[in-house]
Amino acid sequence: MADPSTSPPLTRASVAEARELIRPFVHRTPVLTSSSLSALASTPTPTQGEGKARPKLRLWFKCENLQKVGAFKARGAFHAIERLKKEPGWLAGGGAERGVVTHSSGNHAQALALAARANGIPAYIVMPTISAPPKIAATKGYGATVVFSGSTSVEREAVTAKVVEETGARLVPPYDHPDIVLGQGTLGLEFQEQVEAMMAEDVGGEKKKKKKGLDAIIAPCGGGGMLSGVALSCEGTGICVFGAEPSFQGADDAKRGYESGVRVESVSSLTVADGLRTPVGRVPWSVIYERRLVAGFYSVADADVVRAMRLAYERLKVVVEPSAAVPLAVALYDEDFRAMVEREAGEEGWDVGIVFSGGNVSLEALGKLFAAEEESK
Repeated sequence: MADPSTSPPLTRASVAEARELIRPFVHRTPVLTSSSLSALASTPTPTQGEGKARPKLRLWFKCENLQKVGAFKARGAFHAIERLKKEPGWLAGGGAERGVVTHSSGNHAQALALAARANGIPAYIVMPTISAPPKIAATKGYGATVVFSGSTSVEREAVTAKVVEETGARLVPPYDHPDIVLGQGTLGLEFQEQVEAMMAEDVGGEKKKKKKGLDAIIAPCGGGGMLSGVALSCEGTGICVFGAEPSFQGADDAKRGYESGVRVESVSSLTVADGLRTPVGRVPWSVIYERRLVAGFYSVADADVVRAMRLAYERLKVVVEPSAAVPLAVALYDEDFRAMVEREAGEEGWDVGIVFSGGNVSLEALGKLFAAEEESK
């Protein structure tokens, strides 16, 4: 990875610069709306009961499940490689020939493998043995050498260090680096611009704005690279940014750390949201907590995550992986979030952006998750 001291400052302007750098390599993913999901979000569910919050929510969905490699991670990986290419001597001095290495449960793995292949650079990817088989197959399909490890971040990092020692490859961490954060944040800039454009209505051949744009964005949080990047993209705009996590087996480490003021450095969870099993990194934490660019965190049970996945499939006709469904689950089922919106937004309500971070889930896994959900009813 490029020396962090050479990275651009963590600002909204730097996110805009990152967007220009990766523009040739990534998709401008679509934004979808759903009147039925907005109506559901504005109505208490039977499990919430009478007397519960009735916020007025208009939901907007940023579909990074339709990004290259099926997830937002392509943005950070391509930005990291482009920044490395600017390092004096890296291309000509043999650094590129030794390749790049990372550890990832799947989406960053695929993203770095693709970015490396696009530049003719070897890639070594350390993946937990419990990674989803489609993610392992896709990573190998992009030409990367896959090395397996245990499931915890400590185990993954140990194997990664060994690969670095043996190959001389340059580490490209999945989230804990300024270049990764800035690359992921580019989705936030797109999201804001797309919603503003969609809110414009054509009246007599002239565009007339209905309102200013998004009031809030909810993004999933694992290592925090994307959440902190989105927060940077919203700095100074008045848009509130919230983190969303699963609560199963302590996977809500960012929420607990944010509320206690101390970053949680280790997580061991088998939440269904497999992409969110990692602790928040130091660089994302500096943006999320120390600069207070994230307004708060909310967490939901795994059962609610699966319910949200089903609704995304049935109402929007899109397939999202469990990690990507967590923000929608917060908007639909988290009573604390819903009460906060009702209190803060009043009768006008909020336009809330939901980041669908990825769609890498097998049909077999999807069927099992939905079958288990049906049996639990």
